[in-house]
Amino acid sequence: MQRIVSRVDTKSQEFRLNELHNRRLATELKERQRSARFDRPARDLGRLRQQNKQFVRDRIEALLDPHTPFLELSTLAAHKAYAGEVPCAAQIVGIGIVAGREVIVHADDASVKGGAWYPLSVKKIVRALDIAIENRLMVVHLCDCAGGFLPLQAEFFADRYHAGRILRNQSVLSKMGVPQVAIVMGHCTAGGAYVPALSDYNIIVQGTGAIFLGGPPVVKAATGEVVSAEELGGARMHTSVSGTSDYFATSEMHAISIARDIIAQMKRPTKEAIAQSAPEPPAYGPAELYGIIPKDPRAQFDMREIIARLVDGSRFHEYQARYGQSLVCGFARLHGYQIGVIANNGVLQNDSVLKGAHFIQLCDNNRTPLLFLQNTTGFMVGREYEERGITKDGAKLIMAVSGAEVPKLTVICNGSHGAGTYAMAGRAFDPRFMFTWPHSQISAMGAEQAAGVLTHVKARQLARDGGRLSDQELAAIREPLLEEYRERSSAYYATSELWDDGILDPIDTRNALSIALSASLNTPIEVPHYGIFRM
Repeated sequence: MQRIVSRVDTKSQEFRLNELHNRRLATELKERQRSARFDRPARDLGRLRQQNKQFVRDRIEALLDPHTPFLELSTLAAHKAYAGEVPCAAQIVGIGIVAGREVIVHADDASVKGGAWYPLSVKKIVRALDIAIENRLMVVHLCDCAGGFLPLQAEFFADRYHAGRILRNQSVLSKMGVPQVAIVMGHCTAGGAYVPALSDYNIIVQGTGAIFLGGPPVVKAATGEVVSAEELGGARMHTSVSGTSDYFATSEMHAISIARDIIAQMKRPTKEAIAQSAPEPPAYGPAELYGIIPKDPRAQFDMREIIARLVDGSRFHEYQARYGQSLVCGFARLHGYQIGVIANNGVLQNDSVLKGAHFIQLCDNNRTPLLFLQNTTGFMVGREYEERGITKDGAKLIMAVSGAEVPKLTVICNGSHGAGTYAMAGRAFDPRFMFTWPHSQISAMGAEQAAGVLTHVKARQLARDGGRLSDQELAAIREPLLEEYRERSSAYYATSELWDDGILDPIDTRNALSIALSASLNTPIEVPHYGIFRM
């Protein structure tokens, strides 16, 4: 593979201005993540200490192998929901190493509303278990859940992907032979009680751990029986009478030690064999990404410059470089693993989508995982392109993305708009992992275009009634629409709603992708098979 020759002038004023802007965004991201992870009211942290409990992140640190990476997912889930009072959606989820094995860690955060499940908490847990199913990753549950947040029960209880999906996904993992280990560190109530009950192994901590479908107040209200939490569902009862729990632990650290011993005895999964070589850092520093990404998300830039700062040795074997140039396709290596890269370099046109569809099939046939780097305003529109079959050709790319059996990873590097979002392995197309960058945007169309369309529709409605808006009146309609659209298409809104698996600092992207790719190789790659391509 040839090394990409960068054409970026790192000493130019444009580079320096971009760099200042994007470093500020990265600093803002890290502060928001730090706050979501650690800022808690003193009374809530004090309550944990009184109950002889550790803070959730201290539990995770004790569980993971020392000095190993932890790829936390969806740190800013619920960041813009519930008046900002449910940081991380009261759940910590990520990929880490325990006893030398890759695992999904799912932990209730009892410092947030007692670990109660909000609608976005449920969505985050379901997503964590989806990842475990897709990638055959062992799961460790650190359980400390007060049950569902009842005032919002209509938003998380009854539908297909609501709380019942957690229990269904746990059952599917068991059917697949993917182990689950639960540590009961607090009260596990109602649906939360089934998480340890559905795990292969569960450990319960004396004095603080409890499992019951209804706690003492519910039991008293329903039956009149007066019973303590320990009598109803404590460690002694469940390990010696009901058999619901397997191991009795005298402390949280004792429970974590037991869990690590259990995991150490488990068979190591056999990873799918794909082309691999010794890892090599990029020839260009990843920090240069700050100066390459434009301040204005509408500005175009060469995505090869992004690729050069992500892949091994900055080497890239480009496929059909002279054809369909608004889509860059080619082979590279990421931490030694061979991958196929598909990156937008402009609006999707007939030739570029045909090239992309063919390249996906080549990678799928060669068992080469795919990395999609999104920066798209969508498909080209207009009479000429419709006559040439842009919708038909676009359908080919969508069919190829949907049918590919190899792992797909997606990063929104700038804009992600229109059906281009779908064609570039957006969330609806089940990429194994999907990440965004702080400045990125995702929406049906760009904010400027959307505000223009909506303002135009309003003006036409008035014109039919004989009215006419002045420029000032048009601006008064347009500006609020523009502001709202920008807010709801921002990376922070998207990640709050769990439309992705987290926002990454651009310079952390290479490492995050390598962990995600390694995790994805626990699942066998099936023989390629596609539906009908409209020719």
